Order: sequence, then C-alpha cells, then structure tokens
Amino acid sequence: MIAERLKEIYLDQKLAFNRKDNLIDRDIDLNSYLITLQIVVITGVRRSGKSSLLYLISKALKINEQDYIYLNLDDERINNDLSVLEDMYSIHCQMYNSKPVFFLDEVQNISGWERFVNRMYEKGLKLFITGSNATLLSSEISTSLTGRNKTIELYPFSFAEYLRFKKHQIDIDKLDSDSKTIIIKSFNEYLKSGGFPLVAKENDLDILDAYFKDILYRDIIARYKITQLEEIKQIGLYFAANVAKLFSISTLQKISGIKSTASVNAYLNYYAQSFLFYYVRKFDYSIKKQILNPRKVYAVDQGFASRIGFNFSENKGRILENVVYLQLLRQKAEVFYFSKKGECDFVIKQGLEIVQAIQVCYSLSIDNLDREVKGLFEAIKEFNLNAGKLIVFESSIKQEQLPDNIELIIIWQWLLR
Repeated sequence: MIAERLKEIYLDQKLAFNRKDNLIDRDIDLNSYLITLQIVVITGVRRSGKSSLLYLISKALKINEQDYIYLNLDDERINNDLSVLEDMYSIHCQMYNSKPVFFLDEVQNISGWERFVNRMYEKGLKLFITGSNATLLSSEISTSLTGRNKTIELYPFSFAEYLRFKKHQIDIDKLDSDSKTIIIKSFNEYLKSGGFPLVAKENDLDILDAYFKDILYRDIIARYKITQLEEIKQIGLYFAANVAKLFSISTLQKISGIKSTASVNAYLNYYAQSFLFYYVRKFDYSIKKQILNPRKVYAVDQGFASRIGFNFSENKGRILENVVYLQLLRQKAEVFYFSKKGECDFVIKQGLEIVQAIQVCYSLSIDNLDREVKGLFEAIKEFNLNAGKLIVFESSIKQEQLPDNIELIIIWQWLLR
C-alpha cells in the first residue's frame, strides 16, 4: 500500500483507540500480563471487548502515544498482506523514533502474522495481540510461539461486570432492600439481553441478530469457504434454540439435511473455533465413552439463546443454566455433565477427580424438588462428595428443608461472590 495511505490509517486507528470511554475494569488480574516478557494473546468471541481490554492494558502500562502501535487488522482498508505490519512498524519508527509496545487487534486477518510477531519478540519488544478464531491462533501459536505466550480468554460481561457497567455499586455483604431490588431487576435484564458491551450500553437486542450473522458469515462461512450456507445456518439456529440440551450428530443431520457425518463434525468445530458455541461431554472415566455419548451445547452469551433461539419466558431454566456454565468457564473450571437415572447439570474435574457437583433450577418448589435433587444426589454419591450445590433464581423451599449435603444458593449471590 502507498505509504501516505498507510500513515493515514495508522493515525485514524490510533485516534479511534484513544477515544474509548465509559470502560470498566474487567474481572481479570492483569498484573502478570503487564510484567511478563512473553507475548500476550487475548482470545474470545467477536465484540466481547478485546479492543477495550487492549486500551485498559495500555493505560495500566502508563505509556504515552509515542510508545505504542495500535493496529486494527479487521479494517477493510488494510490488505491481508504481511508487509502491512512491517510498513506500519516503519511508519511508527519514522514518526516517533522509539521502540513501541504492539497492540495488534484481530491479528488472524493477516496471513503469516506469527512470523512478524515472533521477529518483534526476538527484538525484545512487548506485544499484545487479539484474535476471534481459536483454530488460526492455536495452530500458529503451537508452531511459532510455543513457550513464548500467555493467553487471556475473554467473554462478554459477567453479571458483576454488567452491574459495574450499569453504574450500580453493590456491596453483596451490605444489602439493603433497594440494593436487592436493583440486583434482581438487573439480573432479569442480564438474563434476557446477555453481556455483550454494546448491547448492554444501548439496550438494543437487535444488535444480537447482527452479531450472530457477523460471526456466521465472516468468521465461519467466508473464512472456511463454505458453500452449504443454509445447512450450517440451520445448525446454528438449532443450537441457539436448544442451549443446555443434549444433541447428537444424527439429530443435526436431520435438521440440516447434511448427510455427511464428517461435514457436520467440521461445522461443529467451526462454531466452536469462532467461540460461538461450546460443547460439554458426559463425564466418564473412559475417554472413548465420553466421545460416544451425546454432548450438551451452550452459547457464548445467553442473549443469543433468548433473542434468536426461543421464547424467553418459557425457557428461563435453560438460559439460567447457560449463565452458570459461562461463569464456570470464567473460573477456568473443567466442566462435564453427569447422568445415571437422573442428570446432574455440571460436575467439575480437578486433576483426576470430580470435586464439585452443581444443579441449576430457575424456580424450586415442592413440585420439582425430587427431580432436581435426584441427579445431584447421584453425583454426590458417585464421586464421594461431601455436598452439592443447587443454584436457583427463586425458591419456595428453605435451606433447612433440604438435606445437609445440599447447599441452596441464589444465582446472583453465587455470581457476585
């Protein structure tokens, strides 16, 4: 590209980067990422706030404008050419005559980016990069950046972050009636609209439709050159309508019309690598059985389920389960489901052992008590646990009415602690 045009883009992007406002600190301890000499890789779904996190990092580093390069490589004005990175680096050096910290946004859009990043790392420069495709990042990191990177997995807002964004200052240990009312009202909004920053800012659920299409067409269909457009879209819509439910390959073949098992498996992988959907296996000590058993699907944001998938009011329980799953991901838990005669929504594995069992229910009452605790009891017994958690939004059952090895927890209390 012409040098003057590149310089214009460089300055435009830096100006936009410095215009970011109304940002909140994310629930991520940045200290180790600020002081490390390794390349910091921020991954996550499109529009989850990766660019904003880069800006927060730049402020935490206390660096001036001449001390860094910010490049948004999702800019349509930038060619998919490795030389662009070198040219932008040259422009910075000519303007400021300084060794910069690199902030490279959506780096997967430049073929061979890892070679440039690796070379800058060898020069002793500090680099922070973001990407919205796990396959491209992981394959390039594994070949070129092994042992040289630390990864941050970023998700849409947690409930605690959502409250901060909405400027609600809540002390969970000092709740008056007004604060409790704010929490419950806010949680109902969060349950329905999800945690994407722009959706939270504008209270506009139409944005979720645009995000879904953007991820589908840009991060999956265009990137993998898929020709069966309607078929892969049907799988995505089916998943959005069936979060927290079991699925099988044969079911997906029926709803999509795709006969090839290999194609269905490839499409599942594409959705996972774009961070749109996650799949949870049934726990079994046999890896082979884990692979053969049906999996459960969850969306990266519950807003997709309530907006695109189905009638929100009729499916609050499954959406609530999706919220719990995402929080477990933020906690870096290794998550499975478990079933025998009943089903336990989540069991958490540490090392070789299951250390926690969690059941999720929107509204607990005498009518569904037996069903909800059955699978939890089975998991507690199977894995020799002292107790299990029963997470609910509301309950007419009191803690003292439950067995000692069942801990009743209100969802927002669990999320905020």
